[in-house]
Amino acid sequence: MMAKKKIQIINTSVDFNESKDNHLSIQLSLDGFSFCIIDKNVNEVILIQYIPFKNISSTPEKHLENVELVFKTEDILNKRYNSVNVSHVNDLSTLVPKPLFDPNHINSYIKYSSKTYKNDYIVYDEIENHDMFNVFIPFVNINNFLLEKFGGFEYKHFSSILVENLLNTYKFSERPHLFVDMHNEHFEIVAIENNKLALYNSFRYKTEEDFIYYILFTAEQLNFNPEKFELVLSGSVIKGDTYYKIAYNYVRNISLLENRSKYTFCDRFNEEIKREYYTLLNQY
Repeated sequence: MMAKKKIQIINTSVDFNESKDNHLSIQLSLDGFSFCIIDKNVNEVILIQYIPFKNISSTPEKHLENVELVFKTEDILNKRYNSVNVSHVNDLSTLVPKPLFDPNHINSYIKYSSKTYKNDYIVYDEIENHDMFNVFIPFVNINNFLLEKFGGFEYKHFSSILVENLLNTYKFSERPHLFVDMHNEHFEIVAIENNKLALYNSFRYKTEEDFIYYILFTAEQLNFNPEKFELVLSGSVIKGDTYYKIAYNYVRNISLLENRSKYTFCDRFNEEIKREYYTLLNQY
């Protein structure tokens, strides 16, 4: 998949100098920075913007430099907001069932699925109403930078948002579902069966063959029949592209994630944008 280019989708009728009643959502990844602004008075998304990093960060220090540069070049981020939240996109997370969870031993959960270091700062999200926790390592230095900027904000791992929203939306579905949320070099799979989470995992990929292999392998491990389960795609995918086509060749029931947002949008925000920024738009 090609690297994403800078985008900005905006409601041109809005006066962005009046931001005190607006909410700011930020999504942080190693290769880019995305954010959206929500007018809380009318419950409308009025801006979505994505800025790719020219130099993908290999160290926490370089990652912070990339974020600092975004704030220097995007004046709208330096306005005052009524509320701010942040989601962290990385593969340093693991889901833990509530009966097995002990907040005093959170470092023991993540060390088996991710490479950790002695001084890592480890936190967790509660997946509300679904009896599980998501243990993860945030971008601590960027959190500290944002704390200086905004004085306070809430943050989560983006997979907490993805899993919780999909479980809430599809909890009454009668057939098994595989959800694939695609990004530039990785995608996440969420499997739901019998109104419960059956699997969450993240995969790195470079080709269409990598992509379909991981989907079919996951389905096989879960005993999901390709003739019966529903494959739902979100993120950086459109109907008819090479990834959609190869999935269509192997899975009978395939669709794109529908927009069921609680927010309104002006006409400039098409369905592809809403699907691509699903976790960003649903983190608040």
